[in-house]
Amino acid sequence: MLKSIVRYFLRGLLILVPIVATAYAVYLVFVTVDDWINLDVLLDRRIPGVGVALTVVLITVTGLLASSVWTRWFFKLTDRIFRRLPLVKLLYASVNDLVGAFVGEKKRFERPVLVRPFDGAEFAMIGFETRDSLAGIGLADHAAVYIPQAYNFGGNVLLLPRSRIRPLGIDGVTAMTLVLSGGVSGQLPDSGASPE
Repeated sequence: MLKSIVRYFLRGLLILVPIVATAYAVYLVFVTVDDWINLDVLLDRRIPGVGVALTVVLITVTGLLASSVWTRWFFKLTDRIFRRLPLVKLLYASVNDLVGAFVGEKKRFERPVLVRPFDGAEFAMIGFETRDSLAGIGLADHAAVYIPQAYNFGGNVLLLPRSRIRPLGIDGVTAMTLVLSGGVSGQLPDSGASPE
């Protein structure tokens, strides 16, 4: 009986922890954005979600304006200014390039690769080829590969000879999910091999 109770408890844990953690993360984002955009004074009462709704509208309108021929120059000017300011350019360029790598027109995490970092290495790592040539720094036969870390927003960039990099037969989202979850999540294609 005790084994059954423990099994039910663990099963409940497996179901509830991801749901509660996700709901709590969404709640924190919701509350934080609502606190940033506080319209209590203007509306004379608190309306939950107004800050989030206004943020979505602001982002969408900014995207619309940036797509217009008439206002595109303003965003290009702002980009140029931020990229020239000391210290600011480091943060701005990094964040801009990272966001662009995920949602921009030139997605950088769409080329998952298998990497063997050392000669004779028995292990391999999953990464994303972000540059196929580094000729500009004298490494024409090398590529840049970003190796994300599991359960973390960090990662490392490896400059490797192309001979140590092999494309993977999965899409970028599946590869990223596989890596960030520590190999637990990610729908892998069926290899067709029968279980032993």
